[in-house]
Amino acid sequence: MEFLNISVELMAFLFFVAIAAGLIDTLAGGGGLIVLPALIMSGIPPLQALGTNKLQGTMGTATATYMMFRKKRVTWQQVRYLMLSAFIGSVIGTILIQFIDTQLLSFIIPGVLLFIGVYFLISPTPGEEQRAPKISSKIYQRFIVPIIGGYDGMFGPGTGSFFALAGVSGKGMGLISATAEAKPLNFSTNIASLVVFLMAGQVVWVVGILMMFGQVIGAWIGAHCLMVVNPKYIKAIVVVMCFAMLLKYAATMGWFSFI
Repeated sequence: MEFLNISVELMAFLFFVAIAAGLIDTLAGGGGLIVLPALIMSGIPPLQALGTNKLQGTMGTATATYMMFRKKRVTWQQVRYLMLSAFIGSVIGTILIQFIDTQLLSFIIPGVLLFIGVYFLISPTPGEEQRAPKISSKIYQRFIVPIIGGYDGMFGPGTGSFFALAGVSGKGMGLISATAEAKPLNFSTNIASLVVFLMAGQVVWVVGILMMFGQVIGAWIGAHCLMVVNPKYIKAIVVVMCFAMLLKYAATMGWFSFI
């Protein structure tokens, strides 16, 4: 896509979308649920939208990851093998999506939105106390994390929320701790997927670079807010974000025309 085909108004819109996505992604995960529909609605082909989303999202998760390490919310020893598992899963998923009908996105995105929104809506708000894990660390590292990584490579939206959800429901972590741990894992999946998309030439550079700056701003704000925010507000953000984007996506796809 050439620069001249993209209006100034559209570029400004995508820049502010990236800021909002960086903020939400850091606080609750799911920033891609905002970015990917925005890119597709802007007329960018699905595969290029996925690749461009990875380019801008990588900068946001990199910023959030740096802040988590700096504030000692996570440690390298804690996440290094999880990051490797996430990386491998994402590479496999990104390769597979090159051969899958991207029209599946029309069903995957709303399905993910609905699942995450309903789960956080009906589940009790977790505190920060560590609870007994329901699965072993080996199963989590060797199966759960690569599966989520594969999803991120194939589609992506909601990956941060899935990692946080897995940390809370599977490992018994508090919501803030699980959200913090999700950042380096999401960064790893983004890097892996981005490399494959770059090799396939599926990135719109002008849009991606502009949105990278927006992601940095949003992620920086979100990382500072995460240190002091109450878990119940993070839960509320996830629920509202999911259902708002579900309604927006349904309206964009014209699903309400049948009502």
